[in-house]
Amino acid sequence: MRLRRQRRRLNKRIEKEKEKEKEKDESIESLFQQLNGSNDFTLSTLPYEEHTLSIGYYSTLIDSEILHRDIFPFLKDLDAISSLPTLLPIEEIILTTDISVVRDNLLKGYTLIFDVNNLNLFGLVKSDVDKTRQVSLPEVEFSVVGPKESFVESLDTNINLVRKRLPIPEFVSKELIIGKLSKTRVSVLYIQGVANEENIHTVIQRLTDLDFDQITDSSMITQLIQDNQNSPFPQLIDTERPDRIATAVAEGKIAILVDGAPHGLIGPTTIFEFFSAFEDYYLNWLVASFFRLVRFFAVLFSILATPIYVAVLTYHYELIPKDMVATLVTSRSAIPLPPILEALVLELAIELLREAGARLPTKVGQTIGIVGGIVIGTASVEAGLTSNVLLIIVALAALASFTTPVYQMGNTIRLIRFPFLLMAHYMGFIGVAISFCYLLIHLLKLTSLGRPFLEPFYPPRVQDFKDALIRLPYSLQSKRPIQEQTEDTMRFNGDKAKKKADPKK
Repeated sequence: MRLRRQRRRLNKRIEKEKEKEKEKDESIESLFQQLNGSNDFTLSTLPYEEHTLSIGYYSTLIDSEILHRDIFPFLKDLDAISSLPTLLPIEEIILTTDISVVRDNLLKGYTLIFDVNNLNLFGLVKSDVDKTRQVSLPEVEFSVVGPKESFVESLDTNINLVRKRLPIPEFVSKELIIGKLSKTRVSVLYIQGVANEENIHTVIQRLTDLDFDQITDSSMITQLIQDNQNSPFPQLIDTERPDRIATAVAEGKIAILVDGAPHGLIGPTTIFEFFSAFEDYYLNWLVASFFRLVRFFAVLFSILATPIYVAVLTYHYELIPKDMVATLVTSRSAIPLPPILEALVLELAIELLREAGARLPTKVGQTIGIVGGIVIGTASVEAGLTSNVLLIIVALAALASFTTPVYQMGNTIRLIRFPFLLMAHYMGFIGVAISFCYLLIHLLKLTSLGRPFLEPFYPPRVQDFKDALIRLPYSLQSKRPIQEQTEDTMRFNGDKAKKKADPKK
């Protein structure tokens, strides 16, 4: 294994050296021959009395107003390329002799300016057009109480939304370029002196080691850097709320923002954070704790309700209460299908309706979801394919799965219902118990950036129970979670927080 790793490292070094040699051999003429193959690349010459300037740019990437207002009128007074930063009213100007820097920045929306008679220095002026949408309301994590801002597809805007909530110099944004083709900007956010150095290095190392051609969204980053890529459980929280990112970073977590993605990633995380909506922190702790418990038990009901129904009707008739026997017999007397097929038909019907509603336009999708559910449910009962009791159970289980605040975890909950169903059909309650044990073992082995995924239950950490299944008052949460292993463990002085400063009479 060590020999293989050493060979891979040597191969990577050799490839990087070859790339560097190619970049050295590349000339400005060969670069223009390559770029001129695209119709949206423009290279024009401006003859002046003292010198002749050439300007190159991609017309689809730059703002023509900046070009004609802030660049062209000043070029007639240009003495040398080195004086561009003092002549042009634009902040971001790069002076370079490296052809690879010229190529990369042209593709980012910069305008190239150089003297035809002197190719020793090139000027690159930032003139890209900002065509991103405005900051709007959160769509997936909407809350009645709290801020109403969500991320957009611009990395700079997203960092601004987080930085204005953390106006401190210790807040660090480390930018990386990932993707051979896409050259996607990815920023790692953390607070120096609070975030654990090991967590920071783990995230940066995993991102740096990525050898992928195109990164278009943060969800791709999640799949590429999470600890177990074969697990259906997400190991990083995907959020569209900048206030959630800012709070997580303040706790000592690491955040990842991707240019072009209206979502950010948070890690390390635990499974219980997927069942806590960020609105919980804006509500009274009693109300927030009640809602968290409702979501957690709703998830358990969603996973176990239908398998228990199948197991009872297939193997364990003695568990049916006497008062319910008549109801079940009446409900199933005319149904030719066994309980497992009956349950699978309804579960798949629910999934089809959900998928159709998600893929169709908003108004049509809502209509399909409501009308389709009523029509198919009523028709299947009247046709004798399913029973009334199972229809109610499946509908409630589907509703319970939608209570999960994080979308990715909701998909996982709906997926793992099917193995439980099949095991309940083959082995009854023993099959459900075996499935639950496998699920628990998998969660015990799962980690998020090397940190235990089932914390604070495993390993047991009493301090972190204050913000797990229930949320205690802020005055009792003076320390940061042990999960993050932060450099600075104290959030505030707990003794002062409990005192009420009443005015003296």
